[in-house]
Amino acid sequence: MGGSINLPWVINSCPTFSRLEEFDRQWLVEDPEDALELLLELKECGDAVILEWPQGEKLAVRKQVSFDSFSMQIKKDRDWFKASGSLKIDGKSALDLKKLLDLLDQGIGRFIPLDDGTFLALTGQLRKRLEELRAFSENHGKGVRFSPLASLALEDLSNEAGLLKTDKSWKTHCKRLAEVIIPELPSTLQGSLRDYQQTGFNWLAQLSHWGVGACLADDMGLGKTIQALAAILLRAADGPTLVVAPLSVTSNWQEEAGRFAPTLNVIVFGPGDRRETINNLQPFDLLIVSYGLLPLEAELLCGVQWQTVVLDEAQAIKNMQTKRSKSAMNLQAEFKIITSGTPVENHLGELWTLFNFLNPGLLGSFKDFNEKFAIPIERDQDSGSRNHLRKLIRPFILRRLKNDVLQELPAKTEITLKVEMSRDESLLYEAQRIKALENISSHDEEGAGQQHLRILGEIMKLRRLCCNPSLVLPDCNIASSKLKVFGDTVQELLGNNHKALVFSQFVGHLEILRKYLDATDISYQYLDGSSTIKKRKQRIADFQNGKGDVFLISLKAGGAGLNLTAADYVIHMDPWWNPAVEDQASDRVHRIGQKRPVTVYRLVVKDSIEEQIVALHKQKRDLADSLLEGTDAAGKISARELLGLLQDKARQV
Repeated sequence: MGGSINLPWVINSCPTFSRLEEFDRQWLVEDPEDALELLLELKECGDAVILEWPQGEKLAVRKQVSFDSFSMQIKKDRDWFKASGSLKIDGKSALDLKKLLDLLDQGIGRFIPLDDGTFLALTGQLRKRLEELRAFSENHGKGVRFSPLASLALEDLSNEAGLLKTDKSWKTHCKRLAEVIIPELPSTLQGSLRDYQQTGFNWLAQLSHWGVGACLADDMGLGKTIQALAAILLRAADGPTLVVAPLSVTSNWQEEAGRFAPTLNVIVFGPGDRRETINNLQPFDLLIVSYGLLPLEAELLCGVQWQTVVLDEAQAIKNMQTKRSKSAMNLQAEFKIITSGTPVENHLGELWTLFNFLNPGLLGSFKDFNEKFAIPIERDQDSGSRNHLRKLIRPFILRRLKNDVLQELPAKTEITLKVEMSRDESLLYEAQRIKALENISSHDEEGAGQQHLRILGEIMKLRRLCCNPSLVLPDCNIASSKLKVFGDTVQELLGNNHKALVFSQFVGHLEILRKYLDATDISYQYLDGSSTIKKRKQRIADFQNGKGDVFLISLKAGGAGLNLTAADYVIHMDPWWNPAVEDQASDRVHRIGQKRPVTVYRLVVKDSIEEQIVALHKQKRDLADSLLEGTDAAGKISARELLGLLQDKARQV
């Protein structure tokens, strides 16, 4: 810079200087994006700055362009909308939309490279909107195409484009999505809705009006069923309704439909002539079918044009490879609802499956979804991809947490009780861990899938060992430290007039707890996956009516369809991979109707695989909170990560 230059003025005019370190009026710019930003700022200083290039080629920034230079055309293309357009660089040259989107990957921050070796600066807002368009669309011909439902996420881009030309179909589509209705609550709904439930009904009615699918993802215990029933009544006069639910909660739907929507004719699908039942369906009929029966009678059920289809606890169709999931995809309905407190339990592929049922095409093909969203989010923790996915699905998911909407709900306290292994347990645990590694190592030649299952099997043994040594070695005489902590905890709770739900994923573990309760003369109820619906209902009613101080429940049987507010304590005997499953179980107690503070105990063996599983919980919740604003999600755990859990020596013996 020459001596006549007003250096302080130049420095103040170039904000990038504030991020750089000065050495005797010299600045070293190591970051390429900072270098380009500084060049653009210096260029805007005009003749006040003279740039010299001692050696090499010039690094030049042409200019900064904004939405004023961007034009776009949108028109109908069969079931899609197609977008084309261009970005004007100067009076002579322009970039077409497809080329522009391709260059985003080659750019440095908001600077994209041009063919002549120079860079073009996009405003931050223009780059942001172009990245959204790329994330929400796919290449097609000379432009890109996107699902009509993605238009909600692309509203900002279409509003900000300098010049937008559209056809009649786009205008009609946008006008329909801009229509906000104020629905009246059906007069036949018996019972009043809480404020947040009224909001939920209004939202469901709006999406029903648009003819798009809705995911009601409220926290457990907030009354998703009554909100769904209110929405069902809006269309009930026009034809039949289908509710698909886990077998354990079909009776809940019967009872709540009879209580809140008595004008609906509830039919439990199964008994009698099923084909005749389907052929005789009428308006106001509500057919309830279990997930187990769905694939068996898919031909009959998929041949009906339903007014509304509700998939309750919709995570049941999360595995797209199952017959159950494939059958669900073929159900035809004017309006689709899924209810689930945990829309994603294990990985983002499950979210794609649910939306493939609700709004096919919105998230693209499964392959594209993995490349654009799942892999960058789960493997690379890419915040940009996470924000794009959240914006794309946000209009179709409603998620409220109990703490946000139920101010009258009592407090819930979560406490981890660390269980110290005895010397004998420690030696046994370490021996089993080493044996597991040797067993895995001796089968290195197995395929990836088989190896993954083998590692899970070895980890399962360690987890059972943490619960009670006799679960792994039946003739073992080593006492269980966890059983002792359980006994002391239960005795203390009962001594202070509390009742507790006790969850374990292992039925064999529950059997050991039953023997302890029998031996100590503590009254209890018991429920696992083999319990019939009749026994299930009876045992729930008995516990709620005071018969039993403890309720032993397998985690699989206790995730849905239980209202057990007679208890005010929950004890998780062993941690599950996904904290969402545990939370669902805890919410059998912490829900509407609970009047006392709730305490949740987690018994975790110190310096063991259990501690490592609990450490994974935070990672899973963090991903979920950032993506679905509270939805409990989780990333896949690879074979390599699982092996790492085994290789970390958890305890010095």
